[in-house]
This record gives sequence, C-alpha cells and structure tokens, in this order.
Amino acid sequence: MPRKSRIATAANPGPARPVDEKLSINLGCVDLGQIDLLVQEGFYANRTDLIRTAIRNQLATHQDVVRQVVERKTLVLGIQHYSAADLAAVLDAGERLQIRVLGLATIAADVTPELALASIESITVLGALHAPAAVKAALAARLR
Repeated sequence: MPRKSRIATAANPGPARPVDEKLSINLGCVDLGQIDLLVQEGFYANRTDLIRTAIRNQLATHQDVVRQVVERKTLVLGIQHYSAADLAAVLDAGERLQIRVLGLATIAADVTPELALASIESITVLGALHAPAAVKAALAARLR
C-alpha cells in the first residue's frame, strides 16, 4: 500500500525534498510600487518574502474551510509518494487506487505506464504531481 504522508528525516530520507513550484503573477504598477516601498523600508527581505507572507496569511484565514474540504473530499494533505512496489501491492490485493492529494503527489521513476494504468483508477491533485512524462501521458484521461 502507498505510504502515508510523512516528513523526510536523516534516518528516513524518503523521496527527495520537492522543489518549490514557480508561479507567475501580474501586478499593477501601484501594487508593485507599494511592495517595493515595504521592501525598501525593511518590512520584508524582498518581493517574494512579502508575497509568500501574504499568501500564508490568506491560507491561515481560510484554514477551517480547507480542513473541511479536505475531510469532505477525503484528500491526503501533504506529500504522497507511490513506488512501483506500492502499486504492485495494490494490484496484488485486487484493488485500484483513487488518488486524492492536496499538496504533492509523486510517482516514482520505476513505475511504468502499464503499471500506473493497471493500478490507478483516478488521480486528483490540488498542488503538484511529479511523475515520469510517460506515466503522466498514460494517466492523462484519469487526471481530474
């Protein structure tokens, strides 16, 4: 069965730490000027620091809604990793996965497109999905 979300440690490294996802946003000149002013005055280290702080504050404001939706939609919150052994175990048990993740879902490099198709019924990821390109292509019709 797939491992539950966990934090990698030196004793239990797990998959490599995910790289932050890059977002692009468009801001008006006035908003950007105000951000630059706050950075210049030392409130924030840089533009990214202010934007991350603003996003985290908004997420904290809505944390109860996020928690309720995670529970209602039975989403795994955090990082969920699937190896070929995990998916083979699912098949051996005569089951198929309905993957639902809020955060990061990773499918290991040792997973073949055939194994993914045989063991994964559907996949919903709110966040990021890291998987071999061939596996992503094979699962494209099952991504929601």
